[in-house]
Amino acid sequence: MTAACYTGNGQLEFRPCEPCPPQASEVRIEVAYGGVCGSDLAIYHGHRDDRMQLPSIIGHEMSGTIAEVGCDVDGWQAGDRVAVLPLIACGRCHACNRGLEHVCERMEFFGVESAGAFQDSWTVPTHTLHRVPDSIAPDQAALVEPLAVAMHAVRTSGLQQGHLAIVLGGGPIGLLTALTAQYRGGRVLLSEVNPFRLDLARDMGLEVVDARSDDLDKIVAAASEGAGADIVFEASGSQAAVMGMSQLLCVRGLMLIVAVYGEPQRIDLMTSFKRELRLQTVRCYTHEDFDDSLALIASGKYPLERMITDRVPVEALASVFEQMETGAPVMKTLLEFGGGSS
Repeated sequence: MTAACYTGNGQLEFRPCEPCPPQASEVRIEVAYGGVCGSDLAIYHGHRDDRMQLPSIIGHEMSGTIAEVGCDVDGWQAGDRVAVLPLIACGRCHACNRGLEHVCERMEFFGVESAGAFQDSWTVPTHTLHRVPDSIAPDQAALVEPLAVAMHAVRTSGLQQGHLAIVLGGGPIGLLTALTAQYRGGRVLLSEVNPFRLDLARDMGLEVVDARSDDLDKIVAAASEGAGADIVFEASGSQAAVMGMSQLLCVRGLMLIVAVYGEPQRIDLMTSFKRELRLQTVRCYTHEDFDDSLALIASGKYPLERMITDRVPVEALASVFEQMETGAPVMKTLLEFGGGSS
């Protein structure tokens, strides 16, 4: 059994993973698949070192099967297939008291403040569990966490039937946000520069804009009879995209920030002022977003299997990071663990 540990200074170690017996209100999971995320890459580059106790097991996207339950556990048993919402809220801060646990002021994130999912055997509290229907394949179940990010973004945006929505950035989160917005009835344009991502998004039924050659401002103006888009989802993490998004919006349109930035970004407040634009950020997801995402995957209405570029052993994680950085034709790579036969 193996665990992927980040040890600092851009170094990974693959250490033996000893099963941790579950305590009260905990279960031990045999992990099937772990999805590699841009946040994991940020950890690898040391951007979360101030929040971590090193060495630490990383990863937060996963699927698996319960192998063992602790005492005082009701409603769960060995053999249940699960995904984990990788957040623990304090329950006491101002945000938690308002029912906003996903933005808890003292939140612990699995794979950062506490041990994460990239291990064969993972022990977690039962309140983080979500049941995976039998109709969902184990590899697709590992996509529920990034889909929940998209679900939360679209829900927060208030997108309605017929809204024109622009998604800037066609990585996993941008692609899932575009699919979710389209599923909820929006007309969606996905803007991206990477040819592989453009082709994949087009093949998955999205209307795409090649930002290398197409004039997005003119396309949006034509699609909206000059009014502008109702919503722009910024999922690229690009300073140019942040500066340009206000130009795409109609009066009182919404700029919704989905991307995570490593440093402060500049924004065009003059255009925002003239059009009374709104700015909203989103962070993580709620249990409702997880439930809705699992139901959507189970419905079969998303061709999510097409997002999975590869399935590799956990020991290949450094190579996966290298592919992500070099712009290789990958969308979502899954790490295979011992519970993969579930």
